[in-house]
Amino acid sequence: MNLVDSVIRTRYRNSWEQEELMEPGAVYRVQIPLPPTSNLFQAGHRIRIDISSSNFPRLDLNPNTGEPMGRHTHMVPARNTVYMDKQRPSSVLLPTVPV
Repeated sequence: MNLVDSVIRTRYRNSWEQEELMEPGAVYRVQIPLPPTSNLFQAGHRIRIDISSSNFPRLDLNPNTGEPMGRHTHMVPARNTVYMDKQRPSSVLLPTVPV
């Protein structure tokens, strides 16, 4: 069951006014805010987080080329990596409500 989803164009990860393209092989910190939601997770429940370069057809295609938005001439497969080591920790913040 999908509880919530969100999207960010990483070229705008630091500012909506200034595009900053990512360099292949470089590591970037990206924050993806989620809209408020609520769910009761029982003991033993698990959660899953999916990371994707696109959510087509719900959202626009991401051609992964760095070309101007809406004017791409080709598409390139993306490779997403989530790091979970000491130098590059990843996290998910899940606020809780006290009982």
